[in-house]
Amino acid sequence: MLAHRTSLFASSGTAAARALAKAASDTGNEIIDLTAGEILCDLAPTIRRGAIDAINRGVNRYTDTLGMAELRESIARKLARDTGQIWKADEVAVTSGAKQALFNAAMVLFDPGDEVIVPAPYWTTFPAQVRIAGATAVHVDTRDGAYKPRIEDLRAAITPATRAIIVNSPNNPTGAVYDRELLAAIAKLAIEAKLWVISDECYGAFVHDAHAHESILSVVPEIRPQTLIVNAFSKSLALTGWRLGYLAGPKDVVNAIKALQSHTTSNPNVIAQHAVLAYLDQGDAAFDARLRAQIALSRQRGLQILSGLKRVPMPAAQGGFYFYLDLSDLLRSSPERSADDVARELLIKAGVAGVSGTAFGDPMGLRLSYGMPVQKLERGLGRLVDCLNSLA
Repeated sequence: MLAHRTSLFASSGTAAARALAKAASDTGNEIIDLTAGEILCDLAPTIRRGAIDAINRGVNRYTDTLGMAELRESIARKLARDTGQIWKADEVAVTSGAKQALFNAAMVLFDPGDEVIVPAPYWTTFPAQVRIAGATAVHVDTRDGAYKPRIEDLRAAITPATRAIIVNSPNNPTGAVYDRELLAAIAKLAIEAKLWVISDECYGAFVHDAHAHESILSVVPEIRPQTLIVNAFSKSLALTGWRLGYLAGPKDVVNAIKALQSHTTSNPNVIAQHAVLAYLDQGDAAFDARLRAQIALSRQRGLQILSGLKRVPMPAAQGGFYFYLDLSDLLRSSPERSADDVARELLIKAGVAGVSGTAFGDPMGLRLSYGMPVQKLERGLGRLVDCLNSLA
């Protein structure tokens, strides 16, 4: 018999969509997989050299539980540039990806009976980790606000049990970018209600058009004592499989995370640590420019193709590298069909895999990644437009 907590969560919806895409591909058909939250490109040369150098030097020992001191110091300097505030190494925890950073935060902050505000659509892991910690995820629907929470809705969701609010900008899955006014209002609300703010900024390297990514700490520095910043190198350096992320926050929280992590994964992968340290210390402007140019071109071409959709509005795609389609009008015309059905039909009829919005708490959405080479993306989105336009 399994532990009761296993009933509180299921496998990740995005992971399930990737598995379905792979299964369809294994049949021999060409499947264009737009499910994965990663960018397909080569490694940064500094990352490659940093890893190879560490291997050649025989690096294979434990580091400090929260990562090498040199790496945490380098991340602290990066945080200072990002937030305009001074950070120290003992305020930084290096983790096995941002997912572990978020899990650590949930486990050291939330007790059974606590409530955590999670705006929806949400990354599927947010509410799952809240439930694993024994707390309750309280969802605030953002669909009527261009996928950004309205302050009056957040305020209405607060109860005496509310412990925290999760902020995710640029947002996964919607790509929404929170502006300074919204971030300031969220910070003010959190200060008034004495809430923790967990700010997931993993897609901050990718913002488009007139939008800009800003950390909530750079907008309202006073929120720092009750804020945790979570970030990773998975997206910005296109190395999702290397599993290296970090959390920054008050020292007492970081110390609690150190104790927890010492009993779970211990330190993150040491070769990945050395590789990222080499990148942070040396930089790689040419790689950064290539990566952002690839994403910008894919976004531009994708939006041009998606403009051919008849009953689905153009996605805003303000940040990150996802097109999030609002299927409301399409589904209203055929109420027997769901977003899951649409995703299934796209896979079967068009050979295109996307993630149904139900994975993100939205029965009307569809997430499509454009982190792949542009030629393949063009082919997949062309098929998708033809298929969606043909649905009765």
